[in-house]
Amino acid sequence: MMGAEEGYPDELPKHEVRLDAFYMDIHEVTVGQYQKYLKETGMPEPDFWFPDIGRLDEPVAGICWEEAVAYASWAGKRLPTEAEWECAARGGAAGWKFPWGNEPDPDYANLDSFGIMSVASLKPNGYGLYDMIGNVWEWCSDWYDRDYYKKGPKINPQGPSEGKYKILRGWSWNNRKRLATITRRHKLPPGDKSYFVGFRCVESAGQKE
Repeated sequence: MMGAEEGYPDELPKHEVRLDAFYMDIHEVTVGQYQKYLKETGMPEPDFWFPDIGRLDEPVAGICWEEAVAYASWAGKRLPTEAEWECAARGGAAGWKFPWGNEPDPDYANLDSFGIMSVASLKPNGYGLYDMIGNVWEWCSDWYDRDYYKKGPKINPQGPSEGKYKILRGWSWNNRKRLATITRRHKLPPGDKSYFVGFRCVESAGQKE
């Protein structure tokens, strides 16, 4: 089940989708992983790039959507669809507001804090995925449409064919705990870069085999 029974208009309605099997990175792409990518490809450094003073196991931030897509392609992966992201964030549970239950829990999510944490510093969800809520917002592959849930396909939804904004999911370290639910959608133009935006990658199950 995707979406919410109550919430912002673009979270409604709650609806069923069916997805082909996929694998998701257990944590957000790190500074160290992105550093390897830059060395091998010669691509320019992203905004907010301070590997000399930061930790290599922090999620990389300041990545626009196109840069995230380029990294994912280099890694033999892709960005998740919004439906894949929400399915993974739920961790196999149904009906919870958060990946771990219905109340905020600092043991699972870096929210309302003073900055980014190293990946996998907190508890994982039911699928063994870390920081699905908190730390940094994560780019998805979909274009944003406020009313997409009302008209999108029920099987492997990919989002609209075009748009102005790309979807982000998962909230970041500077967001308020009680607002940071699984179903909340965020959007930015694909060229935007921010100190609170990163990403993680997925692979289709058939692709990995």
